[in-house]
Amino acid sequence: MHFSFNHGGAGPYRIDRILEQEKIDIPAYHQRKLGYGLHQHKVFKYPYRWCSSTIVHILKKQEYLGHTVNFKTTKHYKDKKSKYVSEDNWLIFKNTHEPIIDQETFDNVQRIRANVKRYPDGWGEYHPLTGLMYCADCGGKLYVHRTNNYKKVPNYVCGNYTKVPCGTVCKSGHRIKAEAVLTFIQETLKDIKSFLNEDNEAFIQSIKNDMEEQEKQEIEKKKNLLTDSKNRLQELERLMCRIYEDMILNKIPQNRYEILNNQYETEQKSLSQEVKKLENEIKRYEEEKDNTNRFINLINRYENFDVLTTSMINEFIEKIIIHERETKGSVTSKQKIEIYFNFIGNYQVPQKELSEEESQKIEEEERKIKERRERLHRSYLKRKANGKAKEYEERYKAKRDTLNEEKMKLLGKIQREIILEQK
Repeated sequence: MHFSFNHGGAGPYRIDRILEQEKIDIPAYHQRKLGYGLHQHKVFKYPYRWCSSTIVHILKKQEYLGHTVNFKTTKHYKDKKSKYVSEDNWLIFKNTHEPIIDQETFDNVQRIRANVKRYPDGWGEYHPLTGLMYCADCGGKLYVHRTNNYKKVPNYVCGNYTKVPCGTVCKSGHRIKAEAVLTFIQETLKDIKSFLNEDNEAFIQSIKNDMEEQEKQEIEKKKNLLTDSKNRLQELERLMCRIYEDMILNKIPQNRYEILNNQYETEQKSLSQEVKKLENEIKRYEEEKDNTNRFINLINRYENFDVLTTSMINEFIEKIIIHERETKGSVTSKQKIEIYFNFIGNYQVPQKELSEEESQKIEEEERKIKERRERLHRSYLKRKANGKAKEYEERYKAKRDTLNEEKMKLLGKIQREIILEQK
């Protein structure tokens, strides 16, 4: 079954509707047409009605990469029924047949699927940055909120800040406009593309130098953590044997033994998962020797970055770290954004050295902006203290309520006219 699919960024629910509209056979019906499968005598009333769960299953299949995956199920000794097992217990034989999808595309799909689900907001819109934004202070995710001022401006706010009581888990909201982040991503990608076109070798060397330092530090931390976790697992095994012997010899009561044993087993299970995760990350680091070239091949696939799609953003970006503004509550204050790219990490394009005169000019401009920002902020605090800010908010709220009432009246009038026309 071959067909072209040109709807990048679509989710499983949208994909199943598209396949149904294009009259693509569902797998069971397609197998019956070819003369094999379990449904040779079934009458298909809806041969093109796809299910989103089928789409999800297809998107996760490693067989399409050219691998053979065995031991996905096992039979229980009691009821002899097949049951699915965790992916940790699968046995994968790589490159056993011709792949129909490349590894980078597959990995990008898994990244998109792993992110938080993009539910539509009140305007029926999804935002492509959801699942990628993180708070620099607490490490929690930032979630999109759209201000209800008839402008539909999407802002991201730290999810931990909004937890009740507000401000206890994270002291600040780290609010930032989504448009500002998208613009920063575009400018950064354009700078990287320009630098790459100007001097390919210099670009490669700068990435390698930056990556080696970053990854070396990260991998050393993970190796140390892995050693500590393994040592703790051995210690837990000794402790569990010891308390079992103490219980047998009546040195500790059985209820105390069960409490301790449950605690140790819980910690042992958690540490085993952590050890496996760290081992996989270290193994992946050692196997991936050509990350720079992979990133270069990825960026060369695009001529420009004037439009960023959900698929493009997830291809390039692993995560985005948002810091709080230098002056909290000031819209014009500077706010630090860190972009971590896939394959190359938190890479920054080397900046050209400025002359002393240029540096002084930039410093003077920044000083003036800072003074103006501080002056406006003091003025706002003064208005807040004397009640003028509250008066403005009340006037704005009254104006907004009046507009809402006028809209509702107009809507009611239109509805009545439609009803009269129908009669």
